[in-house]
Amino acid sequence: MSFLKLQRHTHVPHTSQTGNESQTILGEDPDLKLPKIASLVIVVLANLFLQMSFFIVISSSNAYANNLGGDSTFSGLIIGIPTVFSGLALIPLLRYDRGGYSLPLHVSCASSILGHILYALAYRANFLYLILIGRIVNGFGFTFWMYCKRYCSDPRIVGVRRRTTLAGLLVMGQGLGTSAGPFFGGLLYKIGFKNNVFNGFTSPAWIMAVVWCIFWVFVTLFYEEVPRDVSSVPTLSQTGITSEGMDKEQEIKEFGSMSPQISAEPQAFRFTPSQIGVMVCMCWFAMTCFFVLGAWEANLPVFGANTPQFHWSPFAAGNFIALGGITALPFLILNIFMARRAEDRSILAFGSGLGLIALFIFLSLLKTGKINYGSVFICWWAVALGFNMASSVTVSLLSKQLPPTWSKRNPVMIQYSMYIGRVTGAVWGGSGIRVGMLKYVGLEIALVGVGAVLYTTLWHKLKTKRG
Repeated sequence: MSFLKLQRHTHVPHTSQTGNESQTILGEDPDLKLPKIASLVIVVLANLFLQMSFFIVISSSNAYANNLGGDSTFSGLIIGIPTVFSGLALIPLLRYDRGGYSLPLHVSCASSILGHILYALAYRANFLYLILIGRIVNGFGFTFWMYCKRYCSDPRIVGVRRRTTLAGLLVMGQGLGTSAGPFFGGLLYKIGFKNNVFNGFTSPAWIMAVVWCIFWVFVTLFYEEVPRDVSSVPTLSQTGITSEGMDKEQEIKEFGSMSPQISAEPQAFRFTPSQIGVMVCMCWFAMTCFFVLGAWEANLPVFGANTPQFHWSPFAAGNFIALGGITALPFLILNIFMARRAEDRSILAFGSGLGLIALFIFLSLLKTGKINYGSVFICWWAVALGFNMASSVTVSLLSKQLPPTWSKRNPVMIQYSMYIGRVTGAVWGGSGIRVGMLKYVGLEIALVGVGAVLYTTLWHKLKTKRG
């Protein structure tokens, strides 16, 4: 955690610390504020376990569904359906969270445990739709994805120059979950454990249920809630724009007149057309990144099983997905450090550009028929790295553009966009062979192309503080 140490200092008034609120003492810069480490670790681990819960069934879901009478499209539905119900469950949860994270965290733990148990029992019950029911219950737990993003951009506990860094931690967990989930799911399928309760289809769910039980104990013992009083939310003059020794002219020159910290107080805040454009751009990329990632993760086991050169088993498909994710992970870790030096808009452009190049290469491979393990792997590696990297800046960039009073709304907009991408992408990936692989890749290229037009048009309006 050395990269989280404070680096910049200004003289600001002393304030006290209550609960999980960060300290602002003489010599500390509020832009570099961080939450309590124990609570931050719990949130980061929750994000990792949610990613693993989502991806651990990908390797064997197609074979599991076929075993119980389903098809590949149903397999894609199994992968994507949790996000639909996660989005529906998020609406009432937002009404009762009281601006905190404890209730959503406990709901996530309980739902994850029950959902995995139901998923595992489908084999013993020989009931195909119990798989779907289990994943739906898992979806209630996935509501905490939004809270992870909100926690890492919450102005009560996170300074403006730490938000992209913490978002990078979440994306690192996203990449690790993408790798570890399919790998262990495929490995457990390979081992088999041939009995009616604990076998290759059900063992991933049973093990994740145990992991969540243990994690729930740690949550109960060590998580400290964020203070709910509104006085802990910084005003625009305290968010760092005018407290770093720059005069107003310098600030406007560096960050542009879009910055709400310069333009208006929260209660008088009005959206400009360019700010609306930035919101649309970030929501579009949140949807697109997860559409492409979800489509590839759902499609690779089906594509590999139906391609004569491969004939992948669930174990082989899990290894392939995991290998792409684990080789991309070092670069996602590097992205955490680069967040302090590179602008959010540059990270977005680089990540989406890398992913778009990979899609064009894969399209050419499909057209020429020159499909082999190495060429497909390079495309998957670039897709996994590029779109994971691009997704790391959506919440943080938007939180820097809008006032602190919008800190609860920003992650919700982004998360619903991601939900749409996840569920439609998973279903599209499961249907890739049926609709045709050229059409499958072509749609993804079109979505990224629209995003490229958006950020090219809004490039100057996407400038924000680094970090």
